[in-house]
Amino acid sequence: MTDWITNLIESTGYLGIMLLMFLENLFPPLPSEVIMPMAGFTASRGELSIVGVVVAGTAGTVLGALFWYSVARWLGEERLKHLANRYGRWITLHPREIDRIDDWFDRHSRWAVPVGHLVPGIRTLISIPAGLFGMKPLPFVLLTTLGAGAWTAALGTAGYVLGAKFDSVERWMGPVSTAIMAGIALYYVYRVATFRRGETA
Repeated sequence: MTDWITNLIESTGYLGIMLLMFLENLFPPLPSEVIMPMAGFTASRGELSIVGVVVAGTAGTVLGALFWYSVARWLGEERLKHLANRYGRWITLHPREIDRIDDWFDRHSRWAVPVGHLVPGIRTLISIPAGLFGMKPLPFVLLTTLGAGAWTAALGTAGYVLGAKFDSVERWMGPVSTAIMAGIALYYVYRVATFRRGETA
């Protein structure tokens, strides 16, 4: 996969970076921890501008986030509650919990959205409650751009500074990302196993 990412960035430049970061939000196993440091390394060789790399990476991330935001906004809170009534065990949510999550997100969305984009495994998921609970598009885009810009700038700059050793970013960040996603998966399994439908009453 690393060779494919490298070839795409070298052959298509900023457009390739934007496409890769868009796909990274749709297909999380495609790691930003490889894409952006590689793009930063390419900039360090003078083939691209580091500013252009960060802008392209941020734009791709925002577009990917908007995809999930739009899907969640189309689904809506009422449909989610209906699904929770029918398939609560697999969604691992009761309708009452959805109301509590909505209240929490309304109070904390201004920091949850940008901070969520700094956490591997959460970066894609944070767009879903924003759409479900009716966060307005403009604040969502601005806050997503803030968080995504910080993330892509950090990774791109690391690749720029490290040069040919850019892959050390993925060696350090990869296990962290894997651990977080494994934790999310285990928590989901726990929620399924301990779900009690009677609590919806």
